[in-house]
Amino acid sequence: MADTPITAAIYRGNKTFTVETTTSAPPAAGEVSVRVAYCGICGTDMHVYHGNMDARVGFERVIGHEMSGVVAAVGAGVDTVSPGQKVVVRPLDHCGDCPACHAGHQHICHKLKFLGLDTNGAMQEIWTVPAHTLHVLPDALRLDHAALIEPVAVACHDVRLSGLKAGEDVVVIGGGPIGILVAMVARDAGGNVVVSEVNPNRLAIAEKLGFATVNPADVDLVAEINSRTGEKGADVVFEVSGTQPGVDAMTAVGATRARIVMVAINAQKPQIDLFQFFWRELQLIGARVYEPEDYEKAIGIIVSGGVDADTVITDVAPLADIQKAFEELDRSPTALKSLIKVGADA
Repeated sequence: MADTPITAAIYRGNKTFTVETTTSAPPAAGEVSVRVAYCGICGTDMHVYHGNMDARVGFERVIGHEMSGVVAAVGAGVDTVSPGQKVVVRPLDHCGDCPACHAGHQHICHKLKFLGLDTNGAMQEIWTVPAHTLHVLPDALRLDHAALIEPVAVACHDVRLSGLKAGEDVVVIGGGPIGILVAMVARDAGGNVVVSEVNPNRLAIAEKLGFATVNPADVDLVAEINSRTGEKGADVVFEVSGTQPGVDAMTAVGATRARIVMVAINAQKPQIDLFQFFWRELQLIGARVYEPEDYEKAIGIIVSGGVDADTVITDVAPLADIQKAFEELDRSPTALKSLIKVGADA
C-alpha cells in the first residue's frame, strides 16, 4: 500500500498552527489507521498552545486526542476491528514491562506515552494508532457526540475511584468542562450534586443542566453545603478547580470520612489542611486518566443521555480554521467544549 496524502494541523510554537498537506503511511502490524471525524480541544491542548509544553511536544507535532472516527485500514495481525467501524482512541500506550504494568495499572505506566502529546495526534485526517487503544462505538452514536468520550471517561474514572453510592451528597469544586462532566457522571450514579464555581457563565451552564450551584465568592460554601446536608457536609468532594481556594474548600466541605478526589492538575504545590484528614478521617484519592472500563462506561452514559452532549459542545470549527478556533477558545468566557471537524461524518 502507498502513502496517502492527508491534511494535518501542526503546532509550530508561539501560539501557532499551520495546516499542511502531508502523508499517512499504511498501518504496520498491530496498528490501525482511523479516518478522524472530530477532535475536541482540551485543557492540555490549550497548555500546548500557550507554549507550556514545548519541551515535551516540540514544534512539529500534530496534537489532539479527544476524537472520534471510522477505521480506514488495519495492519497485519489485527482482528479486533474492521474497516468501516466507528471508533474512538484511548490515547495511552504503555510499555508492558514496568512495575505499574506488571501490577495491572497500565494506565499509569512508568513509561507511558500519551498519544497526541508524546506522539502525533488526531488533528489530522488519518491517525494511525496501536490497535489496543481502540474502542468500537454503536452505529447509532453520532460522531460529534462520540468526541466527548475521552473527557467523559476521565469523569467516569474519577467517580468510580470515589466509590460514590446512590443518595450520597457530592460537591464538585470547579465548573469547567471536566467539572461539569464529573457532575453529570456523579448524578448519573445517583449522587446529590452541587457545583461550586465563581464564573457566572459556567454557573449558568451548570444551572441549565439542572444542577444546584453555589458561587463561593458570594456565599459561604461550607455553610451552604451544611444547610443542604443537615450539617453533615459532603460525602464525596471532587476538586477540579486547580486553585488554592478550591483545595482549601475540599477539606472544609467534606463530611466525616468524606472521600476527596483530586482531579485537577496543580501547577504549583498547594497547601493542604492535613489536620482535617486526621481529625475527621478524610480520604484523599488521586485520579490521573482512565482505564478501559471507564471508556466503556463513558460510551454507555453518552448513549443513554446521562451526559447532555449537545449542551456540552458549544463550538465546532473546521480543521482549516484551527488557528482561529484556538484563539477564540482562549478568550471565550462561555465556551465549554470546542470541537474541530477534521473529516466527514460516517
